Amino acid sequence: EGIKYVSAEGEEQSCGWGRFTPACLQLCNTPKGVLFFFCVASFLQGMIVNGFINTVITSIERRFDLRSYQSGLIASSYDIAACICLTFVSYFGGHGHKPRWLGWGVLVMGLGSLLFALPHFTTRRYEVRSAAEVDVCGGNQSLPCTQPASSLSDYRFVFMLGQFLHGMGATPLYTLGVTYLDENVKTNYSPVYIGVFYTAAILGPAAGYLVGGIFLNIYTEIGREIDIAPENTLWVGAWWIGFLGAGAASILTSFPILGYPQRLPGSQRYNVMRVSEAHQIKDGSHKKALDPDFGKTVKDLPGSVLLLLKNPTFIFLCLAGATEATLIAGMSTFGPKFLESQFSLSASEAATFFGYLVVPAGGGGTLLGGFLVNKFKLRCSGIIKLCLLCTVWSLLAVFIFFIHCPNMPMAGVTQTYDRSALPGGHLNLTAACNADCGCLRETYSPVCGSDDIMYYSPCHAGCRKVSENLGNGKKVYRECSCVNNTRLPGPSFADAGKCISSCVNRPLLLCFMFVIILFTFLSSIPALTATLRCVSDRQRSFALGIQWIVVRTLGGIPGPIVFGSMIDKSCLLWQDQCGEQGSCYVYQNSAMSRYTLIAGLVYKVLGTIFFIVACLIYKPPPPESTRSSSDSSENANCDLRGRKP
Repeated sequence: EGIKYVSAEGEEQSCGWGRFTPACLQLCNTPKGVLFFFCVASFLQGMIVNGFINTVITSIERRFDLRSYQSGLIASSYDIAACICLTFVSYFGGHGHKPRWLGWGVLVMGLGSLLFALPHFTTRRYEVRSAAEVDVCGGNQSLPCTQPASSLSDYRFVFMLGQFLHGMGATPLYTLGVTYLDENVKTNYSPVYIGVFYTAAILGPAAGYLVGGIFLNIYTEIGREIDIAPENTLWVGAWWIGFLGAGAASILTSFPILGYPQRLPGSQRYNVMRVSEAHQIKDGSHKKALDPDFGKTVKDLPGSVLLLLKNPTFIFLCLAGATEATLIAGMSTFGPKFLESQFSLSASEAATFFGYLVVPAGGGGTLLGGFLVNKFKLRCSGIIKLCLLCTVWSLLAVFIFFIHCPNMPMAGVTQTYDRSALPGGHLNLTAACNADCGCLRETYSPVCGSDDIMYYSPCHAGCRKVSENLGNGKKVYRECSCVNNTRLPGPSFADAGKCISSCVNRPLLLCFMFVIILFTFLSSIPALTATLRCVSDRQRSFALGIQWIVVRTLGGIPGPIVFGSMIDKSCLLWQDQCGEQGSCYVYQNSAMSRYTLIAGLVYKVLGTIFFIVACLIYKPPPPESTRSSSDSSENANCDLRGRKP
């Protein structure tokens, strides 16, 4: 019962475009060939949306005078677009030609990436006044306000539109792409194929962090000489290069995907052999989905939605996914900024560090999750228990945010010039040692004094001369009247850039962040597999679409906005640009860790509760039904082999 053979006679199963189906292309017309191109597409999607964008957030904020909540809106535009498109794409695409939906989606995603890079070419050049001109005490401190900050911040709408196209294009990838793989391979192999597919999606962001970090070491105006280093907070790297390359690669990848058939050759026998594990609804309405004509027209859409809403296991798996997505979206967007603030790193160093965490933890966890389901041949209830175990372990690891790295002391911001404590939010950048320097608040160029204290700029440190360190090429400021040189004998001086953090908690924080990422992603493929198995076969694409809507609406969209607002609250020093408040220069590390701990505990506890409820209420098919389904599958498979010419 529930096993139906749908004939594929007359259906085109060759790989190609229209009538152009050369024999050499048929070598790729296999599940492994499909998996390769899907992995390339998911790798590019992850690299663009979760890699490059999260890496360049700080640079875009600095270049276009954005605040963290505005950059959070840019990140959330991807999920807003996905929510709008998901119902339409998953419902009609689920019964249509999936590779064509996928191919056009990847093409749109590539166009969105090119649009995201456009503001670099349409704005005026990024101008940074020479450090030798304005930074030293007694220098020319005039700073004309030629363009108000708000005109640059309006470019956030272009970024939001680019992200909107990213969201539209990626919508088919994780709904129709997953079900296309699931339909064209054996049931036992499905978690492995999906695991490899999602591992590529995890490695994409990791590559984005690493490659994006390299690009950020290149000045945004390529070919122009500049006298500031990447460690300087006024530095803006070449954030736009990655989007041009990945956009072009996405457009090229779309063409092979468009050439695949609606069903791969030989896939029919896998569908016949499939055994249903769908949750059994009390009123028996789940049997409605067995009708081959159900869900092909718009009038069946309300019935399809109602059928999923009657499935409590599916609902609680969606809610658990939403809690995990909130943390993933928030931490992937602002994780590099967290490391940058806690460990006193540059934007490129923080992005590279975060990439080193995500590659083994995220990619390894995703691949391991699919392997465990296949290795132990877990049924739906066992898969949900595995997800619960992973969530509990990551919940325990979240408590590491009780500790933090102390802020590097900064004169006038975290302490007064005479080394006494300064209440948070009370800036006092002027002292007797720099009163006659005429320093400007707009000129933020931190230096590290020989007394291991940071200063707002060389001018605020009272430095009167500048030279270059022949060893590392960094600028060295001398005759600094505010620097109390008790550590080293000789005249006081200050090096350009932030002071190096010597936080003893650094290894512990990185280790536990690795554990959190590992167990969070370890449950991702099992949770996805449980979703596919707890609904009827004909509702799989639509169920994934509805799940993604819930996950994005409750998790992906508010995640970056919530985290961005919390990070803004922990800001100690805001940019002041001609009277306009810009991005944040210095964060209070203790407050940032505290807010991260609260968010982590709230969402991990909710995720644990949802997985417990899903595990308790799941009702599998009766054993008799499963055995009869298995017998029917074997008979149908023998029948298929007998008919094979």
